[in-house]
Amino acid sequence: MSTTPHSSSFPTKMGITTSHTPKYVVTFALALQLVFLLMGSSSAQLSTSFYSKTCPKLLRIVRSGVQSAIAKETRMGASLLRLHFHDCFVNGCDGSILLDDTATFRGEQTAPPNNRSVRGFDVIKAIKSSVEKACPSVVSCADILTLTARDSVNILGGPTWEVKLGRRDSKTASFSAASSGVIPPPSSTLANLINRFSAKGLSTKDMVALSGAHTIGLARCTSFRNRIYNESNIDASFAKLRQRSCPRRGGDDNLAPLDVATPKLFDNYYYKNLLNQKGLLHSDQVLHNDGSTDSLVEQYSKNDKIFDADFVTAMIKMGDIQPLTGSKGEIRKVCSKPN
Repeated sequence: MSTTPHSSSFPTKMGITTSHTPKYVVTFALALQLVFLLMGSSSAQLSTSFYSKTCPKLLRIVRSGVQSAIAKETRMGASLLRLHFHDCFVNGCDGSILLDDTATFRGEQTAPPNNRSVRGFDVIKAIKSSVEKACPSVVSCADILTLTARDSVNILGGPTWEVKLGRRDSKTASFSAASSGVIPPPSSTLANLINRFSAKGLSTKDMVALSGAHTIGLARCTSFRNRIYNESNIDASFAKLRQRSCPRRGGDDNLAPLDVATPKLFDNYYYKNLLNQKGLLHSDQVLHNDGSTDSLVEQYSKNDKIFDADFVTAMIKMGDIQPLTGSKGEIRKVCSKPN
């Protein structure tokens, strides 16, 4: 909401000229501007109780869908968490990653960071269908995606938190934006990780904490081949173990756990692995390689409570990246296509 009409018309109504405005009127006018500014910003804020009246069963429906999916395939928890991350880093948390290609735009699913690697679309589709039956055209796909990320972490043994809701869905997606490098690749340097997260308003601490999501899930051979054959800051026995299922040529889609110790549990063993040079991706091990983030990795490896707290803080901040609210965007009826 613009404050200009209010601030310019107020003195005229009082019959006061701009050159002789009493201080108390100026102060009151400034206070009035502040009220309107706050009103404008609060209408665009997310809220943990956004659907409490319009879709009271939402949280139960989403969690049930996530539990069912993880019961069928544990890996799905990590996939849903990653889907949320890849959505938020491309033009904000707007559900754009869920959109299929159309005649008017090429979507994000075949962009290099996502192609043949992002998954979980059928799970989101099923949950959205259940939500639509309970509350038609009320809950956005972007919010469902955010909730599934939280529930995945918690179901696999990690912390839980209240999720701010009220995002709306984008009407388009961008292959070019998803391909532009905003999502750091597994070959990233520490500097690139810090810069990419900083560009989204996330601190270095947020980045290191969010990297702990790699305590669950699997990675494709093509994403860690160079590390296990050509890098020196890697435990020799660990490199040999991974080489068994990831040959120098071929086998690109062969999978390995990102956390060699407890791959199906959300815990702090990811950081303990880094201390022992058992980070699977180059972008994992750079977090503990005589650099500025070593101390954070060491702290998280020793104290899972601090890791959990910092992870939750970072997840909430990530969920706040450029949401569409108010009258922006739409509430898709089907997550894979605009209305």
